[in-house]
Amino acid sequence: MLRKFGFPCGGLALLAIAIVLPLLLVACGAEDRGSTAPPTATAPAATEAAPSSEPTDVPTVVAPTTTPEPTEPESTATPVGPELVEGPTTIPEPTTKPEPTATPSVPDPTATPEPTAAPEATEIPTETAPLPDPCEGERGGEVGNCAPEFQGTQDWVNSDPFTMESKLGKVVLIDFWTYSCINCIRTLPFLQKWHQRYADEGLVIVGVHTPEFEFEKLYDNVVDATVDMGVAWPVVQDNDFVVWDSYSNRFWPAKYLIDQHGEIRYRHFGEGKYAETEEQIRVLLAEIGAEADTLAQPLPEDQQRDSTYLSSDARQTPELFAGWRFTAVQQRGGIGQIDTYLEAARTSYEAGDQEGVVAQFVQPDGELAPNLIYFHGPWSIGPESAVHARETEGYLDAVILRYAARSVNAVLTSESGEPYKVLITVNNQFLTDENRGGDVVIGENGESYVMVTSPKAYRLVEHADFEAGQILAMSSLSDDFSLFSFTFGTYEDGF
Repeated sequence: MLRKFGFPCGGLALLAIAIVLPLLLVACGAEDRGSTAPPTATAPAATEAAPSSEPTDVPTVVAPTTTPEPTEPESTATPVGPELVEGPTTIPEPTTKPEPTATPSVPDPTATPEPTAAPEATEIPTETAPLPDPCEGERGGEVGNCAPEFQGTQDWVNSDPFTMESKLGKVVLIDFWTYSCINCIRTLPFLQKWHQRYADEGLVIVGVHTPEFEFEKLYDNVVDATVDMGVAWPVVQDNDFVVWDSYSNRFWPAKYLIDQHGEIRYRHFGEGKYAETEEQIRVLLAEIGAEADTLAQPLPEDQQRDSTYLSSDARQTPELFAGWRFTAVQQRGGIGQIDTYLEAARTSYEAGDQEGVVAQFVQPDGELAPNLIYFHGPWSIGPESAVHARETEGYLDAVILRYAARSVNAVLTSESGEPYKVLITVNNQFLTDENRGGDVVIGENGESYVMVTSPKAYRLVEHADFEAGQILAMSSLSDDFSLFSFTFGTYEDGF
């Protein structure tokens, strides 16, 4: 899967038409940087799901008990010592045997011996291979183009700044990503393997971090993400999309493979085709003399889809957004109580300061339509997220969703930066070790929750098999509870 950078619909005629059209429910998306179109009053579309016997009661949650302390990973560094170089030695001249009648002289013990001259070291010149001829021609993101330079970029992570020109003679893999993108996260194990295998053979991976959300523009957040996710290669911020635009890129993730001359020889958008990509890496490394044994290791296999999903007629729930820039302007994602939502969205848009506007939501009675986000209680609707608009002593307010997937993830942040707890249920039951996501904690009383400590994608649910018609509910006492998006998966290994 991949995320495509979308462009908004504009113009009065299109806005008038959009009033009666349903919200589009697409698989993935990206932030529209240039949009000026206001939110349009569109009606929700109920995407069809496979028949199921899921409960339709309003989820209830019980009070929390304890809050775990977040842990911080330790980092270690291995010192590297200088190489020891032996200097040249000289062979001493043979000494002459003394005459037998000669009287040996006795040295004066108080005399200071004269220093002997150290032998002179002869410098051996070292040969350096000449750099290959640089690529000449049009710069851009097409195969056959010369790779663009890193222009307009911000700070670098894991490296001092460098240029594409300085990597002539190397093989460079450009990876466009953003750290809360679930499609990008799924590719990281393969990038890690390539870095481990081929960095010493001349492969240079450069992660171009082009953000989807505002919090992903913060340098410290990017640094923390690289540590948490094991990203050891150079990463450069591309907050203004300058590098992105120079490649005419439109997807997260996207990979561009560049040869020793600086020419783009291969590219791939989205997940998958990892064996094909690695084969292309090997072709370019062989051109610069990489070790044959290194290039003969087993190729990776793509992640396996859930067998239940493959045999089912049900479709996976697409990516859903909570902010009006995505749902109303870009027409992506789905909202249940659309009239209430769009009234707040339009007010927020017309205010011009991009602050959220609070709306009072009531979960509807009866069966929930699939693939739509429902709110209960007061929620502040902003351009990128929906924020719980009050503190409560009981778990009175919630986000509710009927989904079809094997795994569920959510991008969450804290407005204040303080950690908070979110209780999570599926079908009105707390999660267990059999269906909890990797970021969910099971408390002593059986409650399931996630502690939101930093802005990122949290793993909430991982079923043993693909499930359709499941009801997810999330509730928090905190007014920092901020929801950006939901993503879903059907892979056997989660996400």
